[in-house]
Amino acid sequence: MKHTLKRQLRRLATERPYQIVAGSAAALVLASGTGALLANTGDAPVRQEATAVAAELAPRLGDVATRNQERIAAVPSTSPSPKPSPTATSAKPDPDLTRKAAPKPPSTKVLDYNYEAQIYYYNCGPAAVRNALSATGIETTQDALAGPLGTTEMGTNSAEDTTRGLNQMVKGNPYRTHMIPGAATPAQMDQLQADVVKAITDGRGVVANVAGDATDTDGGWHSYPGGHYIAVVGYKNDGRTVRIADSANPALPAYWVTTIDLANWMATRGYSA
Repeated sequence: MKHTLKRQLRRLATERPYQIVAGSAAALVLASGTGALLANTGDAPVRQEATAVAAELAPRLGDVATRNQERIAAVPSTSPSPKPSPTATSAKPDPDLTRKAAPKPPSTKVLDYNYEAQIYYYNCGPAAVRNALSATGIETTQDALAGPLGTTEMGTNSAEDTTRGLNQMVKGNPYRTHMIPGAATPAQMDQLQADVVKAITDGRGVVANVAGDATDTDGGWHSYPGGHYIAVVGYKNDGRTVRIADSANPALPAYWVTTIDLANWMATRGYSA
């Protein structure tokens, strides 16, 4: 019987190694289990022989199991490779990081315009709007603008009217009315500077409704106690000084004033930009 057991164990180790998937420990368990089974027969010599056979074959069984594991590891995997994460392949650049910054406005810009003096003493509103539109590239007449502006012998009422008339002529309705109801504040002066720079940079003239007196940068004095409309057609010093096209006096059709002086000149009135 012991010879038969030994032959069976050797045949198991050599002919069917695929059944051994653990290491040498599994072989010992197998051999030990066989010895325990034989113990029930009461044959002590047989039990001793089984134990000796297990000890002899354990290294060989362990080698077989190791080689079997190596074969299994060498077989190419048929499972599909993991797909890349959607966030890794479809991630889009942050628009906040790729968006180009708007170009800085030029420090000085004066628009090309076609000056015309007002044809009637009360026609400064249509004349100022006409001069501003010419700087935008739109040619019209003072008479054609008088109706849309509501101009009469009493003049043109307010900057609301010039804004409406300008937007009727300029595509996209870009003009907005900015009122200075009392004395101009520093914030309103800064806003005027920014509005003029933006409008002129966009190629649009500005119309201002002034009242009272102002002195230009050359020392010239300009007085309109009853109110007047003028066109702003350029700026310099980053908007701290503005170019005025004044329809009241063809002998002095243009001059420069500071933005601060222009804001104070428009106190209680406003502008279209």
